[in-house]
Amino acid sequence: MISEPELVGGTGFEPPEVLTETRPPRARRPWPWALGGAVLASAVWGAGLYAYERGKPAGPDLAGYRHVEDLCGAARLAALAGVLGERREDRAPPVVNEPAISETGCEAGFGPPEAEQTVGITYTLHKVVDPGPEFEARARQSGFLAKVDGIGEQAFFDDMEEEGGRLRVLDGQAEFEIGIHRQSHGPNGEPVPPGPLIDLSGIEVPMTQDLLALMAGLRK
Repeated sequence: MISEPELVGGTGFEPPEVLTETRPPRARRPWPWALGGAVLASAVWGAGLYAYERGKPAGPDLAGYRHVEDLCGAARLAALAGVLGERREDRAPPVVNEPAISETGCEAGFGPPEAEQTVGITYTLHKVVDPGPEFEARARQSGFLAKVDGIGEQAFFDDMEEEGGRLRVLDGQAEFEIGIHRQSHGPNGEPVPPGPLIDLSGIEVPMTQDLLALMAGLRK
């Protein structure tokens, strides 16, 4: 038989808790901006870690532009051929392809030898540095004073009148320059007698058309 608990030495029960009016402090919720900052910092850190784990730092968006070894092959220049005459020969300067920058060029001759026009193109892809803040200042310093709309993010034209013209264009990280000049010397440096001159007024229109076609092809 189970007997009642003895009262000797105590009741055998734990003393009850003493209730007070003081409540324990509540955990404070973080402010929403603090949470947002933490999430943003986590995202940035995660992106940096992902790039680090892939073995290279995160670079600028090249918007599909790529390095090309043969710029003469990529530049068809069909609109200029309609003005200058048949495309005769191509010459290419040395190619640069480094982690920070790549640059290729092309010189194409048009028309008969006695009245040849040379079209020069340069394509520079900036893989690390943003060329945008300096582009206009450098263009104007080099004589490109007329602003051109409808091509790239920024574009400027240097009107050389009867001698031709030059067009410089920036599209994101890609920079282009195309220019025309008349051939005044032969392959051995001898003077070339003047031939029939082609009217080069408004030459910026076919230059823009050909450069737009080249830019589209380089993004494929």
